[in-house]
Amino acid sequence: MKFQSLRKKFLAAVTAAALSVPLIFSTPAAVEAASSKESLIGSGIAIILQGAQAKAQIDKNIKYYDTTEEGRQELYNNFRQKYGVNEDPEYNARLDKIMANLTKGVAAVDPTINSKPYLYFVANQDSINAACSMGHVMMVNAGTFKKITNEDEIAAIVGHEMGHGQKNHVAQANKKHLQKAVTASIAGTAIGATVGGGALTSIITSVALNHSVAHGDRKHETEADLLGFEYMTHTSYNPGACAAVMQKFVELSIGDKQSGAMAFFNPSDHPDSEKRRDAYVQKLYEYSKNHATAKNGIVTVNGKTFMKVAGTADMSSAERSYFVLGNLAAAYHHGQNKHAATVENGVVMLGNQPIVQPLEGDEDAQTLADRLNSIK
Repeated sequence: MKFQSLRKKFLAAVTAAALSVPLIFSTPAAVEAASSKESLIGSGIAIILQGAQAKAQIDKNIKYYDTTEEGRQELYNNFRQKYGVNEDPEYNARLDKIMANLTKGVAAVDPTINSKPYLYFVANQDSINAACSMGHVMMVNAGTFKKITNEDEIAAIVGHEMGHGQKNHVAQANKKHLQKAVTASIAGTAIGATVGGGALTSIITSVALNHSVAHGDRKHETEADLLGFEYMTHTSYNPGACAAVMQKFVELSIGDKQSGAMAFFNPSDHPDSEKRRDAYVQKLYEYSKNHATAKNGIVTVNGKTFMKVAGTADMSSAERSYFVLGNLAAAYHHGQNKHAATVENGVVMLGNQPIVQPLEGDEDAQTLADRLNSIK
């Protein structure tokens, strides 16, 4: 079944109830026969009856696609047809690994994931895209793997989408928009605007298409960001990747925040990437028990500079600094700061937590370890 057919089936069911109850004032004769007061009462009754039936049908269809295995599989298959499937073995292996790791992280916070595991695929699209629709149907564009090589950063993107999935944001958004559209259309028709279902169907079609993978509002985005961060802290991924990938988005979208590579992951219902990055930095500071933070590529511990992080060919100084911050935050969160900073095989360690492996442009590992011991 093609996506268009699925949409028509879904929308037909939603509109059926609204169109099945005859409008009280459906003919000129009926209108002329009623008093002005009776007309208003009749219109109100028509709106209530149709609205109640439409709401029930919307709820039924949302529940079908969001909670039943048949509905989930239908969505999954139709999204695969609509967006295409990329069979690249490397991309698929990476997504399998990320989903397995994050599923364990989510389960540590929200065990309900075990009763509704995600259906996911690599979409054959070139932009940096990830989306979670109703029914825990997830897709990550091939372009994400092409343009973001760091697995932790991709995991941060996917974790955010799983936050939407766990809180049923898309189902809530679809229900809200469809109910508003149906109510408005029924009300307009009942008071004599245009009798018939054409306008109503058009409105619902537009809402369903535009919100098939939308999350609703910025409150949902903020909640998904916070949940994604929490999920990351229950995996082996660096929680600093959440801020790092936002920094990458800032750099990719300079002068063009709502188009190009970021048009999907940073649409108008998202806070801008800089604000999201800064919110993640604040979460990292709190996770470190208020010991470590970073800004403009400089990582500080207890208010003192630990290191100025060098950039690399594929990662800016600021982006890389958030990975150092993530490691420090994890060390302090788990009490590794009780141990001395050391150097093992060229890596600065704090207890058993790796902090940073100095690269060209960084100070040497021993200098960094000595400084960390003096300020930690």
